[in-house]
Amino acid sequence: MSGYAELHALSNFSFQRGASHPAELVMQAHALGYRALALTDECSLAGVVRAHEALRALPPRTAASAGAEPSAPPDFKLIIGSEFRTRCGLKLVLLAPSQTAYAQICQLITLARRRSPKGEYRLTRADFATGLDACLALWMLPRAATLLQAGWLRELFPARAWLALELHREADDAARLSAALELSAASGLPLVAAGDVHMHARSRRMLQDALTAIRHGCRVDQAGWRLYPNGERHLRPLTELAALYPAALLAETLAIAERCAFSLAQLRYAYPPELVPEGRSAGEHLRALTERGLQQRWPQGVPGNVRELIEKELTLIAELQYEHFFLTVHDVVRYARNAGILCQGRGSAANSAVCYALAITEIDPARMQLLFERFISRERNEPPDIDVDFEHERREQVVQYLYRKYGRERAALAATVICYRTRSALRDVARALGLDPQAIGRVARLHLWWDRPGELPELAAQLQLPPARLQLLASLVRELIGFPRHLSQHVGGFVIAGEPLSTLVPIENAAMAERTVIQWDKDDLESLGLLKVDVLALGMLSALRRCFDLLKRYRGVSLTMADIPPKDAATFDMICRAETVGVFQIESRAQMSMLPRLQPRSFYDLVIEVAIVRPGPIQGDMVHPYLKRREHPETVSYPSPELEQVLKRTLGVPIFQEQVMQIAVVAANFTPGEADGLRRAMAAWKRRGGLEPYRERLLAGMAKNGYPPQFAEQIYKQILGFGEYGFPESHAASFALLTYVSSWLKCHQPAAFAAALINSQPMGFYAPAQLTQDARRSGVTILPVDVTVSDWDCTLEPDPRHPDPARLALRLGLRLVRGLSSAEAERIVSTRAAAPFASIDELARRAQLSQRSLQQLAGAGAFSTLSAHRHDASWRALGVEQLPALIAELSASEPPAALPVPTEHQNILADYRHLGLTTGRHPLELLRFELLRRGFSSSVDLQQLADGSRVRVGGLVTH
Repeated sequence: MSGYAELHALSNFSFQRGASHPAELVMQAHALGYRALALTDECSLAGVVRAHEALRALPPRTAASAGAEPSAPPDFKLIIGSEFRTRCGLKLVLLAPSQTAYAQICQLITLARRRSPKGEYRLTRADFATGLDACLALWMLPRAATLLQAGWLRELFPARAWLALELHREADDAARLSAALELSAASGLPLVAAGDVHMHARSRRMLQDALTAIRHGCRVDQAGWRLYPNGERHLRPLTELAALYPAALLAETLAIAERCAFSLAQLRYAYPPELVPEGRSAGEHLRALTERGLQQRWPQGVPGNVRELIEKELTLIAELQYEHFFLTVHDVVRYARNAGILCQGRGSAANSAVCYALAITEIDPARMQLLFERFISRERNEPPDIDVDFEHERREQVVQYLYRKYGRERAALAATVICYRTRSALRDVARALGLDPQAIGRVARLHLWWDRPGELPELAAQLQLPPARLQLLASLVRELIGFPRHLSQHVGGFVIAGEPLSTLVPIENAAMAERTVIQWDKDDLESLGLLKVDVLALGMLSALRRCFDLLKRYRGVSLTMADIPPKDAATFDMICRAETVGVFQIESRAQMSMLPRLQPRSFYDLVIEVAIVRPGPIQGDMVHPYLKRREHPETVSYPSPELEQVLKRTLGVPIFQEQVMQIAVVAANFTPGEADGLRRAMAAWKRRGGLEPYRERLLAGMAKNGYPPQFAEQIYKQILGFGEYGFPESHAASFALLTYVSSWLKCHQPAAFAAALINSQPMGFYAPAQLTQDARRSGVTILPVDVTVSDWDCTLEPDPRHPDPARLALRLGLRLVRGLSSAEAERIVSTRAAAPFASIDELARRAQLSQRSLQQLAGAGAFSTLSAHRHDASWRALGVEQLPALIAELSASEPPAALPVPTEHQNILADYRHLGLTTGRHPLELLRFELLRRGFSSSVDLQQLADGSRVRVGGLVTH
């Protein structure tokens, strides 16, 4: 047999159909001696990049034949295609022999997906009539194929159509082969062999059956004819294929493969031309914008070191042809700033001097001691990394701006491949095997047991399952973990192109209205060198913008992040005392416990603080060594002078992702490309594995350079920690700026900061109850909700309890009243602006409030100025009715009821019930004496007790 090319293979990106990863199919086909493999997932190209990566990693299969040219083509080819089913049952596979054909397949998939709900597609025969003149077509012959159908195919795809026969050792194989040969002779269409491959090896048969049951929502033993009758839909050895098919049908596969010359490596990406004014090049326009920004940043003249850095960066940007990328990000940021949307760039490229000049970031490069000089890698030719965070409540405006500017044809979100994790795999497989729901729950809670195979009999007894059944479950779940389940939208990664995106990659609808996504995720884009702009949402930016607005409204002060004094001692004092409730990134209990120990006194200290309290550094055992060296600088040492340059700024302890990559280059002789591969593997090893080759390479390289084995193992352990949650230094710097700005506002404008946080809820660790308690500890007066003065949002007003008229108090807004809609609140505010309210009845009538809302307002104490007390307000609210004018006048003359004044205890309970907080005393203050009498310890007592003392404590659960 001279060879074979598989022309019909589905991967697990045909969700819950294919039972093998694209890479497994490529590697197995290569190992079996196939000449080519066509990846033809159903109406999808979502897996082709993974297959392309596997192809690039394949070793040469055979030595070059005698006389072969050095540039001879490889001995294995990946063909791109897709399977389609029409509504009438026709099943076709289209293959891409050229880039034109590839674009046509992309556009057909886009058409089918965009006209259907997420996860579905719809095609008719008419959709194949035009726009596919470059594609090759294979008709997967059904058992009842007709000459009329064959004629239709021949007319649509002249000299580009085949009848594909797929034999799987079934009883009627001989009859099907005979009928196919007759139809081929009658129609004039050549006959070719194909495999309908769903798995790379027969061993995946049980998993493929389980996936089929999952897809149909039934048990495997109920799936019936929906399951394939045998396990033949795998990549079969050439000898088996030769026994099944006539040689001519196998040879025809090679003839088709020979016509397919397209590779994903041929794709070229073009940026939108409208970013550059007519008559200017992209480089000239970027320089002009940069120079304008430099004048605004340094009106007295640009410092020499900054000018030098700008020139170096612009040269590198031009060399790598990334001007359009920076112009795109600048355009998005410009739109946001003009719309009054606060934003902040982050990432290695975002912390460049060029991005500072373009106002993409507020990180002054001089502030970071020019640590991001190599913000783009010339050696790796790595795309720039810029994420832009926008106010979380207004990010959608930016998303829709991009859609308006570039159209749905040229802008779409990247996808995120949602994969099976342990629990989801357990639940789906358990259902497919027919386990009862309670057993599924027990199995899910014990989801790590297969790491301990010796305990299987014990666990089988606990779950009341036969050991063999448990073993099957374990085996299937192991295989299923990491399989893609579906495509979701990326949190904000936008791909924008100069030509229709659907010629590069298919586009489909997202679950969210008005959103479209491409079929490739972030890693796929990086693999092909396609660039994306990350448009992300951040709650703290919403709070900062609201805080700036409050200060402008009530103090007449216009502030931006750039105006915040950079080295404020009072702010750092507050941070060192861990008084950071509500502050960005350092508000958690873990961060609060670290702050007094680390004692940050500079901006770079905050960069360290943001990055070090993460699972990565903690699991990598970096925290305590760093703190020890910070406390005792004389103990700092470095394994070598070369590593001192890498680790000096973090006292010899690798804390950032960039440092791990630099260590690999400096200490283990990695090339920059290998270090970049290590970075990618670090981010993905939990999902895909793949770190083991880097471990061996790292240990061997460090041993060769004389580093002790224990040091090398420690570095590898830290790499594993980074894989869990490593933090890049560039991102930590941008976050540290928001940390400092939010800290400064909390320190110097506590009322405005607290109001802004409450108005931006939900966000952060703390609910309004904790935020208001913290503000009171800072000396802020909290005024209750009051329908006669409160707006929807919390506002500021002169503090009635303070002699200084400039001192501001925080007035709680109507948004805190549970059950009150924003529309009703707006009616209260707008009608009050026309004339003040004289009574609850008048307010209800003018603002058209429902009885339920009136009761909620009364319970929240919002009628305090219109009633004697809460009970009175509730009684009056109950009496509000929409009556005719005459009856209303008679009702108004009814004398008020004499109701008891609520106790302090009742008022506090009502506050928590209707607002979630109180402006009165803390509830524990009412119980303090009784708790002490019963032997409970106060928080002050706890500080005086010896470690190990047994105590009783009481309080409110807030988290």
